[in-house]
Amino acid sequence: MRVWSVVPLVVAVSACGVLPRLGRAPESPAPVPAAPPVAVAPLPRPTARTPDALDTTTPAQRAEATAGSPVQGARLGTTIASLGNPTEPGFWIRTPLARNEGPGRIEDPATGKSVRLHLIPLDAPAGAGSQVSLPALRLLGVSLTALPEVVVYAE
Repeated sequence: MRVWSVVPLVVAVSACGVLPRLGRAPESPAPVPAAPPVAVAPLPRPTARTPDALDTTTPAQRAEATAGSPVQGARLGTTIASLGNPTEPGFWIRTPLARNEGPGRIEDPATGKSVRLHLIPLDAPAGAGSQVSLPALRLLGVSLTALPEVVVYAE
């Protein structure tokens, strides 16, 4: 009988911690302090670079690149020309049509304009297209975003 008389006492004492909380919202955990803000330096704004600013060739170099017969040398074939690295100076073409580095020429068959330049072999299939320097494309008079077909000659 004594056990039964102790049970209500245990229940009553254990409820003491619950009774004051009845009717109140549950307690939220202590707030976590916010991390201090991290100072981030702003990124530099890109400098607008125009084709004129990137083309570092001189008038004498441009005259030399357009001098001579437009069809000198051995014809290597035709390729689709795209703008190569515009910050790389000089007159050049990276093309899978060239087997060796050396002097060459490209011609725009639509206008007949041609440019003497440096041929650089490109390790790619023959139909992969070619990369042409900004000054060379400008001398051909084609848009820098166009993909003109050009004829490539080795001198």
